[in-house]
Amino acid sequence: MLEKFLNIFRIPDLRKRIFFTLGLLAVYRLGAHIPTPGINAAKLAEFFNQNSGGALGLLDLFSGGNARKLTVFALGIMPYITASIIFQLLTVIYEPLAKLQKEGELGRRKITQWTRYVTVLLAIVQSLFIGLGLTNTQTGEGMITMSKGSFLPLCVITLTCGTAFIMWLGEQITERGIGNGMSLLIFTGIVVGLPHGIMELYDKARNSAWGGFTPIAIVLILAMMVAVVAFIIFVERSERRIPIQSAKRMVGRRMAAPSSSFLPLKVNSGGVMPVIFASSILSFPMLLQNVGFFGSGPLKDTTYLGPVFRNLMPSEPWYELISIAAIIFFSYFYISIIFRPDDIADNMRKYGSFIPGIRPGKRTSDFINDVLTRITLVGAIYLTIIWIIPTLLISGIHFNHLWLIGRFFDSLPAWTTNGLGLNFYFGGTSLLIVVGVAMDTVQQIESQLIMRHYEGFAPKSGRIRGRRSW
Repeated sequence: MLEKFLNIFRIPDLRKRIFFTLGLLAVYRLGAHIPTPGINAAKLAEFFNQNSGGALGLLDLFSGGNARKLTVFALGIMPYITASIIFQLLTVIYEPLAKLQKEGELGRRKITQWTRYVTVLLAIVQSLFIGLGLTNTQTGEGMITMSKGSFLPLCVITLTCGTAFIMWLGEQITERGIGNGMSLLIFTGIVVGLPHGIMELYDKARNSAWGGFTPIAIVLILAMMVAVVAFIIFVERSERRIPIQSAKRMVGRRMAAPSSSFLPLKVNSGGVMPVIFASSILSFPMLLQNVGFFGSGPLKDTTYLGPVFRNLMPSEPWYELISIAAIIFFSYFYISIIFRPDDIADNMRKYGSFIPGIRPGKRTSDFINDVLTRITLVGAIYLTIIWIIPTLLISGIHFNHLWLIGRFFDSLPAWTTNGLGLNFYFGGTSLLIVVGVAMDTVQQIESQLIMRHYEGFAPKSGRIRGRRSW
C-alpha cells in the first residue's frame, strides 16, 4: 500500500494537482480565523450551542464551523449549492434552458455564469437575514458591538464577498486540482472539527458525564461510529445491475458480435442532496421566527403562530416527522430530475440494445422506472436513518412533549429525550459527507494512476467506485 501511495507523487501532473488542492484548502481554512467586524464572538457561540441541534447546526456543519464564529466564510458554499439546484430544476421545466444545456461546452458555460450571479444574489439575501437576526432586540441581544445602521451593510458586503471567494476556490479545485472542489471544502470543514469532537468525548469519559453508564456509553458510541461508516460505504457502493444485451449490428464494414453489459442503478443516486433540500425548507420557519419578520419579537411567542412554531423547532416530534417525509419526497424528486427512464429506453432501442425478457420501448421504460422506484425507497430510508442519528446524539427527540403519551417518556432516563449532548461530528450526516467525498477523491486518484499504467489502490477487488458528487 505504501508503494501505491508513493506512485501518486511519481506522476508530475498528479503531484501538482494534489499540492494545488492542498494549497487552496489551506487558504480556505485561513478564512476561518477572520471574523466579520462588529461581532461579539462569545455571545454568538453561546447562541449556536443552544440551537446546534437543527438548522443552525447543519449550517455550521456545511460552513466548516465558520457560521459559529461568523467569519468572512460564514455562509459557506450553501448559496452556490442552492443556485445549482435551482438551475437543475429549471433545466427540467424550462425548455430554452434545457436546449442551452444540450449545446455542449458553450451552453454549460453560460449556465455556470448565471449560477454564479444567482449565488451572489442568494448570498446577499441570506447575509441580510443574518444581519437582521443579529440586530434583533429579542434574539440577537448583545451579539453586535456597533450600531444596526453600520453593521447591516458591513455584514452583507463581508459575507457576500466571502461566498464569492469560496465559489472561486471550489471551481479552481475542480478545474486544476483533484476531486470535486465544493465537496472537498465541506469535507475539510468537517475533518478539521473532528479533533475537537474527540477531545469533547474524552472529557465526557474522564468526568463521567453519564454516571455509571459512561464506560458503556463510550463503547456504544465508538461501535456505532464504526457501524455507521461501514453502513454508509455499503449503501453508497450498492447498486442494482440490470442486464443489457446488444444484438448484432454493422460497424463500418464489419459485423459486430452481440455483447452483454449492465445498467447500474445506484441505491442512493442523490447523495446527501435530499437532506440538504429538506433542511433548507424546514429552516425557513426558524429563520423567520429568529428575525422577527412579522413583528418586533420572535414568532414563537405570538398568540396564533406560537404553537405552530414551537412544534416546528428542531428535536420536536412533528419537526422530525416532517423532516423524514421531506427527505423521502425529495429523494424521489431529485432522482426524477437526474434520471430519465424514457431517454434510456429510447437510446437502447436506437443502438439495438434490450433487456432480456423485456420488450424495447415503453415496456423497457416502465421496467426501469419500477426498479428505480423500489431502490429509491431503500435509499430514502437510508438517508432518514443517517439524518436522525445526529438528533439522537445531540439533543434527542422530545417525545415527552407529545399530547397524552408524553407522560410515559418523562419516566424514562433523561438522555432518551434530551440526547447525549455530543457534537455534530459524530452524527450520520457529517460521516455521510466525509465518507462519500473520500470515496470520490480516491476514485479520481485511482483513475489517474490506472490511466498512466500504474497499479490502483484496489486491483484485486476492482475499481473503487465513488458516489455522485454535488
